[in-house]
Amino acid sequence: MKRNHIKQGIALVLTVILVLSMTACAGSKSNESKPTSSTPASTQQSEVPSGESTPNPDKAAWQLDTSPVELSWFVGASWYGHSWGKSLASQYVTEKTGVNVKIEVPSGDANEQMTLMMTSNKLPDLITMGSWENAVKKLWEGDHVYALNELAEKYDPYFFKVAGDGTLKWYRQDNGNTYGVPNDSYSPNLMHETGMTAANQTFLVRKDLYEEMGRPDLTTPEGFLNALQLLKDKYSKYKGQNISPLFAQGNVPYGMSEYLQNLLAVPSEKDGKVYDRTTDPDYINWLKTLRTAYERGLINVDFLVDSDTQVEEKTNNARYFMMIREWTGMTAVNPLLAASANPDSNYIAVDGPRNSKGDNAKLFPGNMDGWMVTMISKSTKNPERAIRFLTYLSSEEGQRDLFLGKQGETWEMVDDKPQLKAEMVELFKTNIEKLEKEYGIMDTYWMVRNPVIINQWRPEKAPVIKQMEDFANRQADIDSGIYKGLDPQGDSDAAVSWARISQSWEEVLPELITAKTEAAFDKTFESFLTRRAKYGFDKVMEYRQAELNVRKAKMAE
Repeated sequence: MKRNHIKQGIALVLTVILVLSMTACAGSKSNESKPTSSTPASTQQSEVPSGESTPNPDKAAWQLDTSPVELSWFVGASWYGHSWGKSLASQYVTEKTGVNVKIEVPSGDANEQMTLMMTSNKLPDLITMGSWENAVKKLWEGDHVYALNELAEKYDPYFFKVAGDGTLKWYRQDNGNTYGVPNDSYSPNLMHETGMTAANQTFLVRKDLYEEMGRPDLTTPEGFLNALQLLKDKYSKYKGQNISPLFAQGNVPYGMSEYLQNLLAVPSEKDGKVYDRTTDPDYINWLKTLRTAYERGLINVDFLVDSDTQVEEKTNNARYFMMIREWTGMTAVNPLLAASANPDSNYIAVDGPRNSKGDNAKLFPGNMDGWMVTMISKSTKNPERAIRFLTYLSSEEGQRDLFLGKQGETWEMVDDKPQLKAEMVELFKTNIEKLEKEYGIMDTYWMVRNPVIINQWRPEKAPVIKQMEDFANRQADIDSGIYKGLDPQGDSDAAVSWARISQSWEEVLPELITAKTEAAFDKTFESFLTRRAKYGFDKVMEYRQAELNVRKAKMAE
């Protein structure tokens, strides 16, 4: 969950990046029906200041009709807590475009809720889902969302200018259509050129405890266990409450799997072949280290079972010691902790678990997939307003309106460049929650965020945030973004196999960590490998290899 860029040379950078980085992508079948406009031509013409009545490929078409319309927008993140219409930025965008947004978030798992919506065939107008989610491929393959290129050709050809040819090619399916646009999409060329890697994975510790312990070595199993023992012996409580020794973001599927493997620099590929990271000896050794920690009473299982509410409560009160956590999730709370009565209770990034060779972590950077993808459902009654709104939000004008807000109120021109007002910068450093709730600027509405555009306007980060970001950038493996999201999604045989294997792993890993002996650990792990093979792991590996080969071909063009 990014991105600073300099305005000069944006056009050149985009041109180079988009020409070098993209081409066609993985396949799906979709039988697109042609959308019908719900806005009469006469109404469109009356709204056009210039007298035009049809979309112009060189001009944003949202100006053709700014009459009031409401679009529902599903944001596939249960933790997303922002609404539309109360903040200054959202009010300004609605006043300007006529589009009011009704934001919907899942009550539980986004993937499951979207699958249920598809069953009823009643979907929100706009849908933003994680690019890795199974539901995304199902939306495309099940003919639930419009081909954006077809909508754009009919209602707003200006979309092709702002969406970028590279992005459209990266997500283009075998039928020639593109169904979603990503946010936070980065090419390796952009990262190499700017030094902005968009890496957000870090290993965090509470600063005061870490320093009082003498900055212990956490990179080896021995040092890690010794630090946990010291925590238990001398620092087990804070303000009368127990300190939780460890937190792993995303629990088993992410924090204890892919994320930990990246900290250990476990390779994703060996000799041109996709590598089975789960069976890597260094990874297994660290899982056994966690088992030892549990056996000694140095950790408990809360890091695998804490709810989002519990995680937030513990984080806000500095009750974690170590965290396998993305620094971007700490941008609101870390400045507050640094400004509290105990200013050293904030978190800092340090070297965490390393492999047996002591190699630096190889953290995933940004990639062309981006973070989430936004789509337009075929349930919408206003496909023309939806594509025009998406085009507006993707344009530099829309990016500026959402990121900076309203000129004169939250930003002003300084030396011919937009710049946030001083009071907004101060809020950003000290109270992001207020900044987002009252003003809705910067990263409040990140669904179509384009780092190439908005990073030119970012103020300098507070030191307690910048330290984490710099640390992640230093350990980012820029070219490893190609390995993100190789797992099969959708309804294919390989995807079904992977879903069963993933579910089994989520159940097995807590059993491994709580195993009474190392022999019991080994037996449980071997049983999982047998079950994994039975479920069709060979199909998963074949899919990963084929997908990697496709991506390499795209990046080579």
